[in-house]
Amino acid sequence: MGRKQFAVLGLGRFGQSLVKTLAENNCDVLCCDKDIEIVNEMSKYGCHSIQADVTDVHVLEQFGINNFDVVVVAIGEDMEGSILATMMAKELGASFVIAKAKNDIQKSILEKVGADRVVLPERDMGIRIANTLITTNVIDYINLSDKFAIVEIEPLKNWINSSILDSNVRAKYGLNIVAIKRHNDIIVSPLPNEIIQEHDILVVVGRSDVIQKINN
Repeated sequence: MGRKQFAVLGLGRFGQSLVKTLAENNCDVLCCDKDIEIVNEMSKYGCHSIQADVTDVHVLEQFGINNFDVVVVAIGEDMEGSILATMMAKELGASFVIAKAKNDIQKSILEKVGADRVVLPERDMGIRIANTLITTNVIDYINLSDKFAIVEIEPLKNWINSSILDSNVRAKYGLNIVAIKRHNDIIVSPLPNEIIQEHDILVVVGRSDVIQKINN
């Protein structure tokens, strides 16, 4: 069985984080945005990056959008664009479409036009989505084999009061912090200068054996 194929339409913080994690987990990823600078930046991660307007049905047809295992519509600010891209992806035969919504109203509309799953990253992506992925078949789409996992961990002592960058979490351990649970808040796609605090819970993607060693 070949690698799972993903199309990520829209490259804001959520889309970029998604593309990086998928690419690092050996998935085939096509990503698209109107901003050429972001498109060029994402090409560094080994994905197929294209500058285009994903609300244009002809663009989606050219992508062969129906051939992807999962299509993620990550357009957040442009509500009309998000709805159009979701609707057209389904009409063109995309089998599984995940759409990003900004609020409950947009979520309801996206579901009505055919989205198979709708997420609200700014509000509840971190713990809720990670747990959902672990306990549903969508985990197969991310291609997390026995070698990789999405889990919650407590920070090591030498990470506390250091930024994500200075803690060398990624450089030393190969872990990507995709969210931080801090008290009653969830920080989605934290920036490299985010300071890790003592009681934080980190949602990380990485090799299972490395995560096991850290937990031990």
